[in-house]
Amino acid sequence: MLNVLVPVDGSDASTRALQAAVDILEGKPEATLHVLAVPTPIVSGNVKRFFSEDVLQAYYQDEGSNALLPARAVLADSPLKIKESIIAGSTAQTIKDYVEKNNVDHIVMGTRGLSALPGLVLGSVTTKVLSLVKVPVTLIK
Repeated sequence: MLNVLVPVDGSDASTRALQAAVDILEGKPEATLHVLAVPTPIVSGNVKRFFSEDVLQAYYQDEGSNALLPARAVLADSPLKIKESIIAGSTAQTIKDYVEKNNVDHIVMGTRGLSALPGLVLGSVTTKVLSLVKVPVTLIK
């Protein structure tokens, strides 16, 4: 079975990466396309003092769902087997852990996400993922 992961953040780059993965998997009904949104966790002690864990988890689910909206539009008519996940955490490490836990064979991701640092050639998450995972990574500009 072929398991392909596309991390998404709602950016144009992640949407292009998702479309590229769909194109790669065309005609492969045995494949599973994993779509992962990784909201950044709130680490401030003050926030955790005033909001329950349930409220924080609901916030992460909302953030993840927002990041998945463009992906859902791309996948609306796709015949592929899709597995959506929302996991709050450090983005690159969460992607690495997901790859290992779900036997992902290949990652397709955008070179840049929703970052405030437009001058970087490769996004910092992309660079970290490349250094952490042992599976092939296809980068989509």
